[in-house]
Parts: sequence; structure tokens; C-alpha cells
Amino acid sequence: MEDHEVYLSEAIERELRGVISGLSKKLSKDQMAFLDEKMHQLLRQARRVSVSIQVALSRDAKDDHYLSLCKAARADFLITGDKDLLSVSEETLRKVGFHAGS
Repeated sequence: MEDHEVYLSEAIERELRGVISGLSKKLSKDQMAFLDEKMHQLLRQARRVSVSIQVALSRDAKDDHYLSLCKAARADFLITGDKDLLSVSEETLRKVGFHAGS
């Protein structure tokens, strides 16, 4: 089996922590403990990347940071269900050096 790496930037880590924090009123203590542990596992395994390249392609400017991270990390894949990111055309992605796939 081939190894894969997960990349994070400081901004995305802050976003993840904020989302998890916001769930604390909706989840039980056990569920929060489970989620916290999974978050710590992710953070231990992820490679931190400093993002200096700014890509602006998404309908939602907040999502552009994910594309910028992919560019900076030279990532092979961005796995997302985000409709704004998925709406960026393959042609547009290719123009800035990304290979789009399904």
C-alpha cells in the first residue's frame, strides 16, 4: 500500500479547531473526547506547510486557501465535497498548473 501525506497550514488548523470548538454545545463529552483525539491524531500526522502562493479561483474566497495550500504543498489530490471548490472548471485549474480529475 502506498503512503500518503496530509498537509495543513496554520489557517486550516485554526479553522478545524474552530469548527470542533463550535460543536461542543451539540455533542456529549464522550463525543467531544473522541473528536478531540481524532483531531490530535490528524495534527500529529499532518505536514505543516507555509502558504505564500495565493490562488484565487473559487466562488468563495475562503476556499481559495485550500487551493493555495495544494499549490504550495505540490499536492496530488484535494479531496472535497465543497460545492464552491468543485465548481471551478478543469480548464481554469489547468491554467494555473493544477490537474483536475473526478
